Amino acid sequence: MTQRLYAAFLNLQGKDCIVVGGGTVAERKVIALLECGAHVRVISPDLTPHLQRLVCGGQVTHVARRYRRGDVKQAAVVIAATDSLDVNQAVADEADEHRIWVNVANLPERCTFVVPSVVRRGPLSIAITTSGMSPAVTKLVREELESQFGPEYELYLQKMGEVRKRLKSTVADENVRREVFRRIARSDVLALIREGNVVEADRRIAEIMRRQKLT
Repeated sequence: MTQRLYAAFLNLQGKDCIVVGGGTVAERKVIALLECGAHVRVISPDLTPHLQRLVCGGQVTHVARRYRRGDVKQAAVVIAATDSLDVNQAVADEADEHRIWVNVANLPERCTFVVPSVVRRGPLSIAITTSGMSPAVTKLVREELESQFGPEYELYLQKMGEVRKRLKSTVADENVRREVFRRIARSDVLALIREGNVVEADRRIAEIMRRQKLT
């Protein structure tokens, strides 16, 4: 498989995913997979304290030993995140043999999928990746995006979803629906929500919807 996908675009909900390694890099990968709804199994004799808590909480399954050939053949995706280049290469080789998507820490050329860092604001997801070239830059960009896209986006998108349902049930003309969304998006609704003036934001949305048939 020479094609590369982002984990954000893989349907990992309920899928069995294996992470080989139990250090800080593996921990980041496990958290990203859990955010995608995956069932995660970690193969490593040792775990970080946070991974241990995830195991104790039943969020992650732990195989307390080193990787063995045959460990990954039933997985949907595999991540090799040990501190051994040879082990990571062996995991990647087995994954390739079984045509399983694999991510190899610090070896971007062996990756067939990338686990991005994700900023989530309710239904809004923004994925960031440097394809393994610089986790530090990925973290920097994520922090900048987290400050730019604040928690107001969750409520904003919730209201947009309510508008969408209402329009689909009351307005047959798709062009009219599209124009209403455009007007709301270009209005000050988001700014009002950011300021905490939700009542005025609702009034603005209602006003735009009342004028939906105007040219």
